[in-house]
Amino acid sequence: MSVRTMPRAARSVGLTGRLRGRPGIVAGVVVIALAVTLVVGVGLGSVRIGPADSIGVILWRAFGIGLGRTCTPATETIVWDLRLPRVLSAVLVGAALAVAGATFQGLIRNPLADPYVLGTASGAALGAAIAVVLPIHIVVVEFGLLHGLAFAGALLTAFVVVRLGGGGSGGLTRLLLTGYAVGSILAALLTMAMYMSGQNLREIFSYLLGGLAGSSWIRLAVATPIVLAAFLVIGSRARVLDGLLLGDMAAGHLGIDVRKERGILLAMAAMATAAAVAISGLIGFVGLVVPHVVRLVVGPGARRLIPLSALVGATLLAAADVVARMVGDIPVGVVMALLGAPFFLVLLYRSRTGYEL
Repeated sequence: MSVRTMPRAARSVGLTGRLRGRPGIVAGVVVIALAVTLVVGVGLGSVRIGPADSIGVILWRAFGIGLGRTCTPATETIVWDLRLPRVLSAVLVGAALAVAGATFQGLIRNPLADPYVLGTASGAALGAAIAVVLPIHIVVVEFGLLHGLAFAGALLTAFVVVRLGGGGSGGLTRLLLTGYAVGSILAALLTMAMYMSGQNLREIFSYLLGGLAGSSWIRLAVATPIVLAAFLVIGSRARVLDGLLLGDMAAGHLGIDVRKERGILLAMAAMATAAAVAISGLIGFVGLVVPHVVRLVVGPGARRLIPLSALVGATLLAAADVVARMVGDIPVGVVMALLGAPFFLVLLYRSRTGYEL
């Protein structure tokens, strides 16, 4: 049978099968794509800045290497103070959502799980809406009341869902149903807050659509340690995550404390999600699509899945932010929805011969 007459699914499986034994090649390609996206993202805008000038400013401001001295102060300000924090925020948020999505999908053993499965999206949205409605304006190191309440709402919601649905009979099904029920309650409260917001409704909608226009070094510095800590804990439990894929009983026979480890992984994934949504608003499809793509390419092993999901998620959201700026600086969450949904449908169509976590 020739390649042309070979079924499409078989050709796809053959390609991914060859790549599964070469995760280093996949990682190298993604790193190059991420580097290119970063350079393009920093240079793109109403004022075009060439790659040499962009790299020169970064080297000068970060490491004191003198290439940046050839650039004007205005160029330095645009690159260092405006565009680079936004690009790096996209990288951080994309990586956080992708790793959280991969973790939730593995824990719940459901390919439709995403970073918001524990109601973190509803909690963050309600927290942001309350901050808009309250007649109080507090800004601490560029983290306003909106960002603080969004982070607190996301974490609190995840904690409540795990406490109510994480134990007893029913297992993962109970956890999912609890997340859905709590999310529905929070959605109703969000609607009420939006109704009461009056002229501030636009600010709530802006947060719900997701965006990176307000990125800054300080917000990035606050969120980065939280996300990195979550990554380290999740990565160190890659074998545990693989064991949990076999089911609770099989994982227990392997010596895994299922209840404890699941609680830790759920907490870390929720913490990474909360930090991401606090600085960017709600951005969908990254945590749903990226783990699928990586899993199809390199397999379900968490030792490969987690770091590659972080790289692919970072690249995807950084590229989506570039597209968002090119078409009029629309919210990046809108771009991800427009690009992510069709891509996900194509992905499911091409792998319709069978899919498992």
